[in-house]
Amino acid sequence: MAILSERLTQLREEKGWSKTLVAQKLGLKNMATYANYEYGTREPDIDTLKRIASLYDVTIDYLLGQNQTPKWADQRDTLDLKKFIDEDAGMTYDGDDLTKEELEQLNVAFTQIFWKRRKAERKIARDGKEE
Repeated sequence: MAILSERLTQLREEKGWSKTLVAQKLGLKNMATYANYEYGTREPDIDTLKRIASLYDVTIDYLLGQNQTPKWADQRDTLDLKKFIDEDAGMTYDGDDLTKEELEQLNVAFTQIFWKRRKAERKIARDGKEE
């Protein structure tokens, strides 16, 4: 469940929160419990997963890697993401085509970059300033 640990770390870091703070917000008695979710050595139960999704304003599917689309995204966002990813199709390394696994990794990375930037754009549009 590496995708869950990656998403938890990414979402927490985007907020600028510590693992201790997240554990407190989730009502966990022990910060190590949450840290182990990020390390991938422990998996949260369904109730904790629901609280995590609510805390970060994402879906459980997003946390588990079943869906790359954040809850706040609209159809235009998903079309823009497809265009963003398609523009980088056909990438090679030193003249060799990338493997299927490498292309999937790039797809995940591009998707994360896209959603992070789109979220920042929306914040600027809403607040009128950059962070």
